[in-house]
Amino acid sequence: MQKEVLINAGAGEIRVAIVEDGRLQELFLERVLGLDDGQPRKRSGGRSGHSLIGNIMLGRVQRVLPGMQAAFVDVGLDRAGFLGAREARCLADLPGFDDERTPKIGDCVREGEEILVQVVKDPIGEKGARLSANVTIPGRLLVMVANQPGIALSRRIEDEEERARLIAMGEQMVAEANGTLYPGAGYILRSAAATATLVDITEDAERLSEAWRAVMARRQSAPVPATLYHDLDPVERTMRDEVDDETSRVLIDDASAAEAARAYCRRAMPEGEDKIELFAGPGALFDIYDLEDEIARLTERRVPLPSGGWITIEGTEALTAVDVNSGSYTAATGLEETSLKVNLEAGYEIGRQLRLRGVGGLIVIDFIHLNEPANIEQVLDTLRKSLMRDRTPTQISPMSEFGLVEITRKRLRDPLVKLTTECCRSCEGGGRKRTCDAVGLDVIRRVEREARAAPGKAVVVRASPEVVKWLEVHGEELRANLARRGAARVAFEPRTEYAREGFDVGTAP
Repeated sequence: MQKEVLINAGAGEIRVAIVEDGRLQELFLERVLGLDDGQPRKRSGGRSGHSLIGNIMLGRVQRVLPGMQAAFVDVGLDRAGFLGAREARCLADLPGFDDERTPKIGDCVREGEEILVQVVKDPIGEKGARLSANVTIPGRLLVMVANQPGIALSRRIEDEEERARLIAMGEQMVAEANGTLYPGAGYILRSAAATATLVDITEDAERLSEAWRAVMARRQSAPVPATLYHDLDPVERTMRDEVDDETSRVLIDDASAAEAARAYCRRAMPEGEDKIELFAGPGALFDIYDLEDEIARLTERRVPLPSGGWITIEGTEALTAVDVNSGSYTAATGLEETSLKVNLEAGYEIGRQLRLRGVGGLIVIDFIHLNEPANIEQVLDTLRKSLMRDRTPTQISPMSEFGLVEITRKRLRDPLVKLTTECCRSCEGGGRKRTCDAVGLDVIRRVEREARAAPGKAVVVRASPEVVKWLEVHGEELRANLARRGAARVAFEPRTEYAREGFDVGTAP
């Protein structure tokens, strides 16, 4: 398997594509416009594309709701964050408290109290961010658990002998720390630690301890609410979480982003620096594997299968429904064989589409009916293998007598379709249309492409007034980012004859 990481550090958005054997397997998007000194502007939901996951915040408890066994905490967003009793139990100070039991929320927090919390789920729709008081800081090899001592392992490490070896190494690290590690903290060894030495994990733990000491120092003088710690930026986070021994190369299309990736490697993973390459064309980075068209199709409901069948993905408030259809395919050997082949293709593709689209919550799959138990198990096994590639926790049910399979996938942020589209009544039956910011980001990418094709020339954008307005809102920041990317002279012209999704980008005569 050839694994490549492509990082498009654009003027408006950073996009990370994980490609295996020439096929897109993971996609991460994060907006870079609208940041004030590296912090997202105050907002009520996850629609802006700025992820808050991993941020450590000093908040104030607004309300404690015993009926819900939860509390709402003001962390500086438009909506208060939600803290459940299970996520707050590390704050309980009860005699004989058993970690396996969840205390009452009133035993953990009180109204008006200042508490340190971490965002574990972005605001979604009308819901505020999901919070946890069990604060962690991830590193390359370890995750530091600030207030829970001990050594634990990633669930991805399954071999019992390997687990015992790594636990022993982690315990040795703590025993020999000699005051360099933060007292009372615990550590989870990540799967990347499997090939690491004791020196490697000790250095990672010391970096995490220094980061936590800085958080505690800021807490002493910070106002409430305040953000005390931000997770790494998207480029560094990609190097930390996605680049491994199987990665053959990391292509980055921006010089400063490539240098940031190299700097992170020099600090935390020296073995990764040689894999970084600066992409300088020809064309755009994602053109290498024709990714732009595939990314554009990720908001469409129908996904074709190689045999001629397809799957249809429909989201609702309660769940996401996936229907499998054989289409034009018919196997010469009979209906069971036709159904098996299409279901196997669907089983592989569904796991991939859930990852790419960021679909979470309850997912119900309607497979084509199968009679043979061995064939049913083969389809479920294919689906399991596809889901095993997912870092996001998932669970899968057996197939019901009606051919239905239920999946739960942890929902961390809005799915791609909600980040890039909104409901509309005049979209020719589609039900949704692209948002102004999604169209604006397309415009920005086209500007960059035009500037590369005609270096030194002024670029002119003609678009609908609402899209031009969005671009001008970010005018100063956007123009600086575009200049860094080679588009120093850009003019925006509002045109009433253009619909929202229509625009034209060209060079000035």
